[in-house]
Amino acid sequence: MKRITLAILALGLLSSPALAQNASQIDAARNGASCPKCNLFQADFVGLELKNKNFAGARLRQADMGIGIFNGTNFSGADLRDVNGSAALFGRASFAGADMTNSNFVGAYLEHANFRGANLTGANFSGAEMSTATGLTQAQFDRACGDEATQAPAGIRVPVCNQ
Repeated sequence: MKRITLAILALGLLSSPALAQNASQIDAARNGASCPKCNLFQADFVGLELKNKNFAGARLRQADMGIGIFNGTNFSGADLRDVNGSAALFGRASFAGADMTNSNFVGAYLEHANFRGANLTGANFSGAEMSTATGLTQAQFDRACGDEATQAPAGIRVPVCNQ
């Protein structure tokens, strides 16, 4: 009987969602509201224009921002792990202190974006335009990758992504 009780308890713990997305916060953000420290996990922002918004400290993990416009948006300290930002516009955006692990910024426009202290481990910047990005160090980029079309700031060598 003791084993059955433990098994039932274990199943309950394993099946409970961990920090599920907040639908009302996602709806507000999709409709143009700034949402600092919001839980926007797996949000769909594909093709949206969300310029000059504040998502500082927000949880945007696995969000899809492909082909969106996020110029001037503040993502400082945000959780951007596994984000899709391909072909999106992030001019003058701030990623300072953000966790961008395993994110996809293939073909993204990142001119004048701030990457000071951002974690770029596993991030793909193939074809990205970021020659005027600030706060980027070689140590950060050594953990990321790109391709021959990546336009990195002067002095930054871009490791080639493994196929």
